[in-house]
Amino acid sequence: MTETALQKLLIKRFLLAVSTYSLVVVLAWVAFLCGHFLAPPGLLVAGSGLMLLTQVLLGLVFLSGINLRFKDPSLTELQIVLALIGLTWLLAHLGQARGTFMVVYPLILMFGLFHLRGCAFVRCAALVFGCFLVLNGWEGFTGRMANPSLALLQGSALLVVLVWLCLYARYVQASRQRIRKHRFALQAHQDTLRGMMRQLEELVATDELTGLFNRRHFLRLAEQELGRMEAGGQHGLALIDLDHFKRINDVYGHAVGDQVLQAFAHIARACLRETDIVARYGGEEFVLLLPHCSAQQLSVCCERLRRAFAEAELAAVVLPGSHLSLSAGMALLTKDDDLDAALHRADQALYRAKHGGRNRCLPAWEYADA
Repeated sequence: MTETALQKLLIKRFLLAVSTYSLVVVLAWVAFLCGHFLAPPGLLVAGSGLMLLTQVLLGLVFLSGINLRFKDPSLTELQIVLALIGLTWLLAHLGQARGTFMVVYPLILMFGLFHLRGCAFVRCAALVFGCFLVLNGWEGFTGRMANPSLALLQGSALLVVLVWLCLYARYVQASRQRIRKHRFALQAHQDTLRGMMRQLEELVATDELTGLFNRRHFLRLAEQELGRMEAGGQHGLALIDLDHFKRINDVYGHAVGDQVLQAFAHIARACLRETDIVARYGGEEFVLLLPHCSAQQLSVCCERLRRAFAEAELAAVVLPGSHLSLSAGMALLTKDDDLDAALHRADQALYRAKHGGRNRCLPAWEYADA
């Protein structure tokens, strides 16, 4: 969750708390109108104003983002403490209606059920019981306690409820921890699956020996490039065949033949742009696609690749007395062109290059009218 999204959620929770405070204040005024608030109305006005002031200050803290600097950005425990103090002050001025308002104590604690750690929740519950004990102890000390047995019953009931809430909070926290662990484990499995899917996609798209794209993936990429081509645009296409590759396999073995294929792949990657696409088309045949390429640029690129392959150090190391060469057939792709037709033109040019002595790059456009 991003910081902005978290802050929006925290502000919503704060507004929920404000609505709860407002309802309690309304109930306090209802108690006053019913004659159960045993203090002057000015005191209730002052208490309501103080409660409003604390909420305004907390609202400014949330709106300014200062709350994000704290360990608990929700300030849940602080809000609970303020609510408990306010409620205890209200109970101190109620007569027989005190038991009715005591149900708000568990309601305040419920606000922190899902957001406070176990020790913090127990601390807040102890504060509830402590406030109730202080309130009744003060009344007993000053001789204002009207019904000690009723106070004892209320304290016992409150203690039972608080103990139950603490046990339930512990159960909820343990359940949330298990769910969190399961969620993290599930996320880890999903990440692993995504990684495996990427590996599978790479395996499906890549030639294992050379590390280049395979024929199927090249055709898919070429169709995409052709679909993105703008009117008047032009792509270069070339089919490349390594000369006398069968003889290399027969004389030096397939292991050396594999090294030759890998050497060409390495040289091709070094000679081409990042936007160019090179793939193993099949056997010793490769295919190039050069986006946004003119006829001259395509010819220069293929010639540079032919010379670099001929000068490869592999020939002197594992092919004594031999040299490496390649033949290439070049064609141009336009917006409305057909990929299969362009590949056929490049293949015809490659055929002429091989039968014209090999070790050369021939363009298909020079024979278009032949």
